[in-house]
Amino acid sequence: MRHDNPTTVDFWFDPTCPWAWLTSRWVLEVARLRPLEVRWHLMSLTVLNEGRTDLPERWHRDLSVRMEAVRVCAAAEEAYGPGVLGGLYTELGTRFHLEGAPKEHATYAAALTAAGLDPRLADAAGSGAHDAAVRASHQDAVDRVGTDVGTPVVAVGDVAFFGPVVSPAPRGKAATRLWDGVLAVAATDGFFELKRTRTGKPVLT
Repeated sequence: MRHDNPTTVDFWFDPTCPWAWLTSRWVLEVARLRPLEVRWHLMSLTVLNEGRTDLPERWHRDLSVRMEAVRVCAAAEEAYGPGVLGGLYTELGTRFHLEGAPKEHATYAAALTAAGLDPRLADAAGSGAHDAAVRASHQDAVDRVGTDVGTPVVAVGDVAFFGPVVSPAPRGKAATRLWDGVLAVAATDGFFELKRTRTGKPVLT
């Protein structure tokens, strides 16, 4: 059954995060079955974890690379507007999470081309020119949910959550059942947290 009134969903993502990818595919599945208006926004695992001294050096190197794809998305948003983020996210995520493509200039350029955008925007990966915009978008997400979070952040109307974190991405009735649960907790005044420890890796296929 389709509901008459569209629901606005704001979705903050880091394109390199497999958990955010799974949640985004779930949201798109719900949008196929229910009238949703999904608005995409950037956040960054690099920004989220900067200054942490408990992470090994290899993690800091990885986080530095992860910032590249976020910068490319920010450059595309500046050039074309926020409406291009959803399509570019799908192209980047497909390459990163399903095809195992490396996080490098050629991958970013291919994703931009597939999304109908200028592949030269891949040059933004190595520039800090858009970092202020990334940080502002990231801070908007954190201001809504607090600092003890990761990606994704999902807001339904004025209520925002970290997550849901789910694997694999639910399809069909399972997707809308989870969505109805999210709407229920979003409508519950004073609801803050429901969590359990992850017991497996993300199931991406």
